[in-house]
Amino acid sequence: MLLLRTSVDDERRATIRAEVEQTIAEHNGTIELAQEWGIRHLSYEIDHTRDAEYHLLQFSGPAALVEALSYNLKISDGVLRHRIIKAAPGEAPEPPAGAVGAVPVAAEPVEQPVA
Repeated sequence: MLLLRTSVDDERRATIRAEVEQTIAEHNGTIELAQEWGIRHLSYEIDHTRDAEYHLLQFSGPAALVEALSYNLKISDGVLRHRIIKAAPGEAPEPPAGAVGAVPVAAEPVEQPVA
């Protein structure tokens, strides 16, 4: 989950999203699902900010990818908050009402192992 500051211009927010995707690709990761939830109000102010642009990226990759991505997001000036959570394959949260929706990136459906 990526929360971007709305106080920075649209070009900078697009650059941050591109850098995240580039980092994932450079570390042999793949983006499984990308959701743009749009600008939403925060539950509480963070650094005197009341709203943020929400993005959800579901990706897979090695542990080094998580470390690199976390470090890059910590030092990026347009990122308000970020959270990387390990999820079971095929699980993705439903976008909230009014969100742009899911943009599937994978061309083929992911097969789930039969237990």
